Amino acid sequence: MRTLRGWRMTGPSTLTAFDAPLGTPREGWVLVEVAGCGLCHTDLGFLYDAVPTKHPLPLVLGHEISGVVVATGAGAGAWEGRRVIVPSVTPCGACAFCAAGQVTTCRSSLMPGNDHDGGFASHVEVPARGLCPVDAEGAPSTGLIGVDGLELWELSVLADAITTPLQAMRRCQLKSGEVAIVIGAGGVGSYAVQLAKALGARVVALDIDPKKLERAGRLGASACLDARTPPKELKKAIGALAKSSGARPDAWRVFEMSGSRAGQELAFSLLTQGGSISVVGYTTEAATVRISNLMAYDATVWGNWGCDPALYPEALALVKSGQVQIRGLVRREPLAEAPRIFEAAHRGEFAERVVLTP
Repeated sequence: MRTLRGWRMTGPSTLTAFDAPLGTPREGWVLVEVAGCGLCHTDLGFLYDAVPTKHPLPLVLGHEISGVVVATGAGAGAWEGRRVIVPSVTPCGACAFCAAGQVTTCRSSLMPGNDHDGGFASHVEVPARGLCPVDAEGAPSTGLIGVDGLELWELSVLADAITTPLQAMRRCQLKSGEVAIVIGAGGVGSYAVQLAKALGARVVALDIDPKKLERAGRLGASACLDARTPPKELKKAIGALAKSSGARPDAWRVFEMSGSRAGQELAFSLLTQGGSISVVGYTTEAATVRISNLMAYDATVWGNWGCDPALYPEALALVKSGQVQIRGLVRREPLAEAPRIFEAAHRGEFAERVVLTP
């Protein structure tokens, strides 16, 4: 009998190793042998910052998952043997929100590592609904992926770090020739920079870390600015960039990726006429902003909970074509050392996004 091995969160700041027999997936679900699971800021929030999970503890964390389907439940379709990316949030497909096309607002959606056991284990059971196949139907489910010859574990970050900013950009209808401002050029922001460039925007990256700004420049940002610069000066500099590059002088699209109070307050200070803010990062801190700016600028603020699984193939195509780079932005670490890796990530020791592999 195959064995499930991994790490459960059993209390604040506590991961406990476990093993258990693997059963048969429930109806409509599949069993995925995990190739890699990305370590997200959200996981650190659950473990260290008292952010509550929806499922009671103990719970296997992890929602950025890629792997191979090794068993299927009744009604799950012909997924066995296929390489897949598991959506970080799977909508129910049956509620009023889903029927209206607002799938990311679904209150019955399921998130691995939050609503049920996640990917920091050898295997994970997930709904078949919404799975993104890595290979075309009928193609051999082996080998490397895309122009960079990526391995399957590397694609785990597509499940959240790439698709979530893509959802934000599609939702605010980012267009070619517009200014896209990415606040926080870290694990998610580095992909947001690439996505915005691929969509034809003039990209401005803001961060307090010179190394992250330097990387954002290599990934396609037209300007990389210190986020601690006074907002009026930042606005002037971004306006000059827009003018010199022929971009729209207004309707800036601001993407808050830092998940910090300072980042959210900065986002509001950069609103322009007809502009928008997409809140992607999460913090428990309360920001102080002047809501009336939304009225004055006829601007919009968008929330952003995961990504519609229907957008995953688009994200995968951008990766396969080389327009969105993964290699060099991820770091492989062994799942067996999860407690040490979590602690190091919590201390901010990794420049790349960590992917734990069984």
